[in-house]
Amino acid sequence: MSDEEYLEEEVVTHTGVGARLKAAREERGLDLTQVAAETRIPQRHLLTIENGALSDLPARTYAVGFSRTYARLVGLDEREIVDQARMELAEDEERTASPDKFEPGDPARVPGRGLAWFALFAGILLIGGIYAFYSSYFAPGLGPAPLEAPEDRTASAAQENDAAPRQAAAPAASGPVVFTSEMDGTWVKFYDANGERLYEAQMDAGDSFTVPSDAEGPQVWTGRPYALAITVGGRSVPKLSEEDEVVKDAPITAEALLARGQDGAAPAQPAAAAAGEG
Repeated sequence: MSDEEYLEEEVVTHTGVGARLKAAREERGLDLTQVAAETRIPQRHLLTIENGALSDLPARTYAVGFSRTYARLVGLDEREIVDQARMELAEDEERTASPDKFEPGDPARVPGRGLAWFALFAGILLIGGIYAFYSSYFAPGLGPAPLEAPEDRTASAAQENDAAPRQAAAPAASGPVVFTSEMDGTWVKFYDANGERLYEAQMDAGDSFTVPSDAEGPQVWTGRPYALAITVGGRSVPKLSEEDEVVKDAPITAEALLARGQDGAAPAQPAAAAAGEG
């Protein structure tokens, strides 16, 4: 490898996702307004990406999905951009999670006298509680008599055990199923078990669709499952997926959606390949 090729590879490796996307956009002679119109991504989010602040976007899935769509428009390798975006997000999370080191010499970090007295008082209470516990444990006859007989406690425990399964019973699967888009430009298609289309559109943020109650085996196909909020009878249920993937033939009856939320079922089966939508 020549020196020029090595330097070029180093520049690409150490350039962030935002800088790479911005350079590709400028090379194609596009401005942010054009990119926003083509990708349906708000211009403020495009600026955030180009400034290298992926972690400032509403969610991790937004950052990955927007970067992927942007890369596709300006002709960059989508998979490479997505991998780099995930790496930058992980590094940001690592930096955020790292606690500041304690510096004894910094007066602002030295506990005040009031805090020291409070800690001493709390320690005395703790020691007193431990002493009282062990005193009652090793000399149970000194404590107060139980308020109910052993047989009463046994009967109460049996009643609680009988009531537990009834309390854990799953709620009835009823009420309308409503899908609401949380992002602009979310392509989605709803259809029944026979493949008959119920609804298909590029949904903007706030747009919603109510699955017809008489639809037979309704299903959904979308490339942004993380952008669709779902309610059943007004009750929020988990999204079809939180990943940047294509989901197809996912059942969306009230029963199926509630079962996914209660039983922790596996997420909807992703399609084998994207259908070319964002």
